[in-house]
Amino acid sequence: MKIAIEGCAHGELDKIYETLSVLEKENNIKVDLLIICGDFQSVRNPSDLQCMAVPPKYRSMNTFYKYYSGEKVAPVLTIFIGGNHEASNYLSELSYGGWVCPNIYYMGYANVINVGGIRIAGLSGIYKAHDYMRGHFECPPYDESSKKSAYHVRNLDVFRLKQVRKPIDICLSHDWPTGVYHYGNKEGLLRYKPFFREEMRTNKLGSQPAQELLEKLKPSYWFSAHLHCKFTAIVPHDDKNRPETKFLALDKCLPRRHFLQVLEINKKSDTVQLEYDPEWLSILRSTNHLLSTSRRNTYMPGKAPTYNPRETPTTENSSNFYVNPQTETFCKFFNITDPFASVLNNSTESFTISDFSCTDPDVSYLSSPSNNIDESQEVSFNTSVKDIDIDDDIYVDKVGSDPDVSDAVDFIIDKKGSHLEAVESVDFFIDKIGSRNSATNSRDFFIDKIGSRNSATYSSDFVIDKIGSQPNFTNSDDTGGKSKDSQPLIFKNNVMKYFSRAKRSEYGF
Repeated sequence: MKIAIEGCAHGELDKIYETLSVLEKENNIKVDLLIICGDFQSVRNPSDLQCMAVPPKYRSMNTFYKYYSGEKVAPVLTIFIGGNHEASNYLSELSYGGWVCPNIYYMGYANVINVGGIRIAGLSGIYKAHDYMRGHFECPPYDESSKKSAYHVRNLDVFRLKQVRKPIDICLSHDWPTGVYHYGNKEGLLRYKPFFREEMRTNKLGSQPAQELLEKLKPSYWFSAHLHCKFTAIVPHDDKNRPETKFLALDKCLPRRHFLQVLEINKKSDTVQLEYDPEWLSILRSTNHLLSTSRRNTYMPGKAPTYNPRETPTTENSSNFYVNPQTETFCKFFNITDPFASVLNNSTESFTISDFSCTDPDVSYLSSPSNNIDESQEVSFNTSVKDIDIDDDIYVDKVGSDPDVSDAVDFIIDKKGSHLEAVESVDFFIDKIGSRNSATNSRDFFIDKIGSRNSATYSSDFVIDKIGSQPNFTNSDDTGGKSKDSQPLIFKNNVMKYFSRAKRSEYGF
């Protein structure tokens, strides 16, 4: 099963799919699944654009609306998590995940799904300590504050993921787990991003909840984005059954940037289709009573902080906004609560969006560091030191190159001649899940290692993102991907398609 990983999409679906098509033709392969690690920007119309937390000069419709309207159809099954530049109003409708358009699936606040038997966990958003303990209180109309807090990670979603017991193959987060840079070429990263040094020193670069999940779940692979660079690492675990996690972060979609990677994993099912995960559904139902739609801090079971008395509920606000039928059907079937609908329907924990008189308890005692990256600006990971001071939302290309790139080939990453350097031990080999054979060359993980001038030794265990390479794929004739007509949808009355294989009685459904 060939899986393509994309860093930040930033709404550039056309370019991403064009690049993927070139890779397939050049390497005679068929990609079965595309995973996008956030900043998807599912903007359907100008109203959605106003609900996206970006400076006005960077607001753009891009190309998602074409796939939503039916003008185009995604050529490969695509799943994504949310980042910190999203149409908050649309994604809030799909709290537990759902199809944003045919063949493109959003994983919700947090989720575990099965694709081809591969278990994929995802956590949307980025970590900010001041919102971490709050409930999902945001709803339209959004002010500038709630546009941002809507995509901040909450403790309930992390708590739910921590309850997963069965092995996870792939885990996704938008921001990096804190400390993961210690297991890769840290100095190489700092050479081009020296302003990260202080955040690394104080252990504030990245997400502490993601780090806790990494240590708890010990997935085979972990993919991230957000910091706009390619970075690899191997995180060891003290577990003989799950000894290590292979970490990969990728850039955003720009010419000659490291934004796309293709790898091969042994699928565990004859068909490549998206299915609900029975264990995750049980977790959702058993933790439904913990759901909060309040601004007040909420606490999860376990080692809780010191007792903090509840505050007086704020004034209820009556609103009448759209409730997505996908989420409504999902919640009805599994008897759980839709947080978005709960806010809109004036639950006992509703609030007035303009009411800012409510004071939260002091959370300074929390040891969880916050990610200090300014959300109003893009983080630049340009490959040249000269480009550090240039705003990354403005097109930045290599010196002497033509910025008007129309050929899809120019969007291929890892092109020969990259000026980045890397320690050889950083690059690692992705073995097939379940394989007991160790790699003969641990440096052959990703082809065209950063800074390499020689062709890498290709392995049939993965697909590399360099045009013109001829890897010897063991199953290059695998067509895998589903056509648009055969892809199941989760619209109303079709929910059971994704639970048809689950043992309902075992989980009480």
